[in-house]
Amino acid sequence: MGMLDGKVAIVTGAGHGIGRGHALELAKHGAKVVVNDLGVSVTGEGEGKDADLTVDLIKERGGEAVANYENVADHEGAGRMVAQAVDAFGQLDVLVNNAGIVRDGAIWNMSESDFDAVLNVHVKGTWSPCHHAARHWRERSKNGETFTGRVINTTSGAGLVGNFGQTNYATAKAGIAGLTQTLSLELHKLGVTVNCVGPAAATRITGTMPGAPEVIEADDVPEGEWNRMDPSVSSPLVAWLASDESQHVTGQIIRAVAENIIWMKGWTDGPTLSNGGKRWDATKLGTQLATDVFGTRAPGLRY
Repeated sequence: MGMLDGKVAIVTGAGHGIGRGHALELAKHGAKVVVNDLGVSVTGEGEGKDADLTVDLIKERGGEAVANYENVADHEGAGRMVAQAVDAFGQLDVLVNNAGIVRDGAIWNMSESDFDAVLNVHVKGTWSPCHHAARHWRERSKNGETFTGRVINTTSGAGLVGNFGQTNYATAKAGIAGLTQTLSLELHKLGVTVNCVGPAAATRITGTMPGAPEVIEADDVPEGEWNRMDPSVSSPLVAWLASDESQHVTGQIIRAVAENIIWMKGWTDGPTLSNGGKRWDATKLGTQLATDVFGTRAPGLRY
């Protein structure tokens, strides 16, 4: 018995890299997989049948999969993708949003179209599949069905701590973290959990950055061997989050970096100033922040 036997999953952007790793891992544990990929370049141009490569690998290894070539940022196309999962396999249980592109550049060099394109693929391309999946799950719930559902989104270090030259990509990935937390609240009563993973790997996207390691495909690493930059390094975490065993985990951001799995605490309250119900005086605020919040001045120099 596989931990995902009977589950039906969609993985977006699964023709290469991290998405392919997720699709292969989910299928390994028994899930039937809809492999989505528009077949574009890392900057979002062109289209092709890259999804077929992953489907063939899954079938060669004894799994079940079908290819989907929709653009996840096309709202109706995202709906057709969810419908294909239901038509092919009877239902949808797991949605892994992984598709993405990059168009890097410092803000003074970045065009409006490059900003819009990256936000469109990452943010709308996550929101639209979630919208259609949520409607599917809500309808099942209204019909009296008891079930579990999973949404697993994808962020990155750029979205969590920033990265020079990626105001579009970092903004999109931070937005996905916020979407994850809000969606976890909205879908909780349906029995659906929503979490977000932040992988680090040598992919086609990271390969566009100066000094990046050589690109690796998820199926290039021989079984039983270990590569710290393998695109599938986060895939076991995704498979566990997709399973019924993870029902108690929702609204979380979890990074997978080489051998480390890191639970991100997000925005939490730090040192707090109170002015006793009075309005702050801007001329005094700097000294109070320096001593009591930032610790850049000794407390004895407070006044």
